[in-house]
Amino acid sequence: MTRALINVPKQARAGEIIEIKAMIAHVMETGYRRDAGGSAIERNIINRFTCFYDGAEIFAAELFPAISANPFIAFSTIATKSGAIAFAWTDDKGNTETTTAEIKVV
Repeated sequence: MTRALINVPKQARAGEIIEIKAMIAHVMETGYRRDAGGSAIERNIINRFTCFYDGAEIFAAELFPAISANPFIAFSTIATKSGAIAFAWTDDKGNTETTTAEIKVV
């Protein structure tokens, strides 16, 4: 995995519904394709995405081979307090990519 793009509002009012968008660069190899020699290409997809706000899991998703390369996920939550929103993507090989974004709640 390489690069994650995160869109979280820099500031929100307490109790405001905010939209969070996350995308990661990943080939999402399904395991159904074959290489030039006819051998199966090993499956390697992001199979789990989680998001934590103030240490609590606020969103999680299991992903399957039908998802596109560079998966994009958008969801909403309620702004409760200032701090970090943490993101984690885990693929079939056990690699986990993490990143955080800060939000200020006024």
